[in-house]
Amino acid sequence: MRRVTGLGGVFFKTNDPQKMYEWYDRHLGIKKGEHGVSFLWRDAEDTKKTGMTAWALFPRDTKYFDPSRANFMLNYRVEDLDALLDALHKEGVQIDPRREDYDYGRFAWIMDPEGNRIELWEPREPQKE
Repeated sequence: MRRVTGLGGVFFKTNDPQKMYEWYDRHLGIKKGEHGVSFLWRDAEDTKKTGMTAWALFPRDTKYFDPSRANFMLNYRVEDLDALLDALHKEGVQIDPRREDYDYGRFAWIMDPEGNRIELWEPREPQKE
């Protein structure tokens, strides 16, 4: 089983997300959409498949990263979320029991040994052109 297949997103806390989005737009050309920023790309093995990597800012007091105390959270793309969670459970990894399911994919969370929250994302079947 392939575990992580790529970086799905980068999220970090900031004092003023809107002000920071404006700074990143003005100075780096990173334009915010409805749910943050989506960097679109093509799969290296099958260029007809597309994907995206998310980048988003959260308010400093967000609870979304809890119980982690880190100011950031990484999201990793995975192929089979259920199989990976089963394997991680057997390996003794701390797994959040919460799951979320959306039209763009399924989500689960784990903690690394230093208490950093990690988001796992199984995207829906990639679209082909």
